[in-house]
Amino acid sequence: MEASWSDTRTHTSSIHPSSLPMPQTDEAAAFFHAVYSAISQIPRGHVTTYGHIAQLIGTPQRPRQVGVCLKHLPEDASARWNHANVPWQRVVNARGVISPRGRPAAVRTQAQLLQEEGVEVGGGGGLGELRVDLADYGWFPSVLPEEEEGVGVQGAQDTQIKEEDSD
Repeated sequence: MEASWSDTRTHTSSIHPSSLPMPQTDEAAAFFHAVYSAISQIPRGHVTTYGHIAQLIGTPQRPRQVGVCLKHLPEDASARWNHANVPWQRVVNARGVISPRGRPAAVRTQAQLLQEEGVEVGGGGGLGELRVDLADYGWFPSVLPEEEEGVGVQGAQDTQIKEEDSD
């Protein structure tokens, strides 16, 4: 029998709810896999939006669920998808703003990781928000690089840059 959320819940204030295991249906597991796989293809030095990831995986109406997947991205390196192999920091909201989280330091951590990749992060998002200029650093392919027939990831990146330059 599949465990329910209430079966896995621990009534201890020292455990953050996002660190608890989330029981998943096959459909949910496939969605998480698709999200993490798509995010893994965002090139270093670029960002995209929750909505664009949702669009790339065929669920344009589900950008918030993309955020839920990132919220539950395991930190444990033994997990198939984790903080070490999914560049979660490369996903921002539709305005280019780093989305706030439960921990105030998390926004600064994301900004620092992006800056280490050469992405400029500045203020200007209002209310002290940190923002990335999507015109300069945005990555918005029409299909994922792994889906482009006969083109490797580097070739797909080159194609995307050329398409943007020709506008």
